[in-house]
Amino acid sequence: MLNVSVKAAIHIKSHILEIEFSDGHKQIVDFAPFIFSDGHPDYEKYKSESGFLTFEIVDGNINWDDYTMIFPVEDLYKNHIR
Repeated sequence: MLNVSVKAAIHIKSHILEIEFSDGHKQIVDFAPFIFSDGHPDYEKYKSESGFLTFEIVDGNINWDDYTMIFPVEDLYKNHIR
């Protein structure tokens, strides 16, 4: 995949974001299946919508709390988070 980065992320509802990439591609990603099935204690705070919305775009990626939760950009682009 080419060098693509996250340009913007807009909250749609619940744990769903519309992500815009540097090449103009947009992808709607539902993070709920990952957050609610992982069981990792660090992800508990993201189960609430307000906790989930604490993300920032840092260095071309979506980042929660200084890399507590982050996904490869390619996975976001393809809507295949795991």
